[in-house]
Amino acid sequence: MISLTVLHWIFFPLGAVIFVVPVWRIVQKAGFHGALSLLGLIPIVNIVLLWVFAFVKWPNERSGA
Repeated sequence: MISLTVLHWIFFPLGAVIFVVPVWRIVQKAGFHGALSLLGLIPIVNIVLLWVFAFVKWPNERSGA
């Protein structure tokens, strides 16, 4: 079994922040709650979420903006 080193514990949170921050902003601009971007860190759920965002009517579209 592979053990996790200190570098793993440094780079995983850094990678998560690099991913979550821009996705949070995009999701907010689309009119959804930004916390949905945290679901992007969960395998399989991130793919389902991508498909949902692609085909659902965005709140910005509903309000006529």
